[in-house]
Amino acid sequence: MSEQTVTPAAPAAATDPAPHRAVALLGFLSRSTLLRHLILAALAGVVLFLLTQQLDPFRNFQLATVAAYLCATAGLTLLVGMNGQLSLGHGALMAVGAYTVALTQNALADRGITGNQVLPLSLALGVLVTMAAGAVIGLAAARLRGPYLAGVTLAVAVAVPAATVTFDEVFNSEQGLSVAVEPPPLSLGLYFPNERWQAWVALTGALLTMLLLANLVRSRVGRNLRAVRDDEVAARLSGIHVGRTQVLAFVVSAASAGLGGGLMALLAQSVSPGAFSLTLSLFLLMAVVIGGLGSLSGAVWGAVLLVALPDLTHDSAQWVSLSPAVAQRLEGNLPLAVFGLTLIVVMIAAPGGVQGLLRRIGARVRRRAPAR
Repeated sequence: MSEQTVTPAAPAAATDPAPHRAVALLGFLSRSTLLRHLILAALAGVVLFLLTQQLDPFRNFQLATVAAYLCATAGLTLLVGMNGQLSLGHGALMAVGAYTVALTQNALADRGITGNQVLPLSLALGVLVTMAAGAVIGLAAARLRGPYLAGVTLAVAVAVPAATVTFDEVFNSEQGLSVAVEPPPLSLGLYFPNERWQAWVALTGALLTMLLLANLVRSRVGRNLRAVRDDEVAARLSGIHVGRTQVLAFVVSAASAGLGGGLMALLAQSVSPGAFSLTLSLFLLMAVVIGGLGSLSGAVWGAVLLVALPDLTHDSAQWVSLSPAVAQRLEGNLPLAVFGLTLIVVMIAAPGGVQGLLRRIGARVRRRAPAR
């Protein structure tokens, strides 16, 4: 018998096209910002959907509140952290969106137009009206700097609640307005929790806001915003219209705040000037600084702190026995004091905020990990 030559089999990796397809897919995802953000938003949506199935009604309401605040903090992060404009009036912009949604919902209900299908219309109208208000403020902001800009936005934060009291025949003064909101769709079940439905609506708005802002930050517009923040003279010499860029930043930030205010109106099913006072504007600014001004991820931490810190403060105050007079004085001022103290501690320990601290910890872990 003649010997047969046995040829060794080629390695599987040389003929298997799967690794090459995986590498090509990763390369495409790294180049396509929109597709990458869409995948991340879809994954986050699935995780949050499963999370709402496990939470009780109160925690679902808290999650919905975090989502509403996230819209405002994300827009404020873009304005302050990525464009360098200071705003002390975002609580007033949230009030504009909230009152617009309330008036629209009530007007439609009076005309017999009801159902959850009108919610997108009301929210979109609230965003458009707030964008118009942001454009007016942005035109003034493009000509002001530093404390002068802070003064203008501070005046807006004071003027908007005062206007709701002045025109009491429209806004019902200090009592505010009730918002006509339909219960969850019957297709979800007769006893479907209303808080879970609210969480779905608010989380959808927050995910859309984060998706749009994340793509805007990575686009040419985002590069222009950062260029104007870093050096206006250099940006102007490179062909960037500084005033137009600043107005655009205010409009986009105001639209996000208007959506957040509209969602807050739907969650509370009422709107009053006391809910959008100057304190809220200060809370929003401190929240984005504590969370981290450098990225939109810091806005998430800021929104969580806006909901978690007041609850923790209230629970901690109940552990200490105080006289009724002292407890009444601390009831409204204690959360603001805790926010201020937290801001001081974070600025000393982690100047980049919570997100900056996490980024530094991650970089340190990667440096200590053994190289493969």
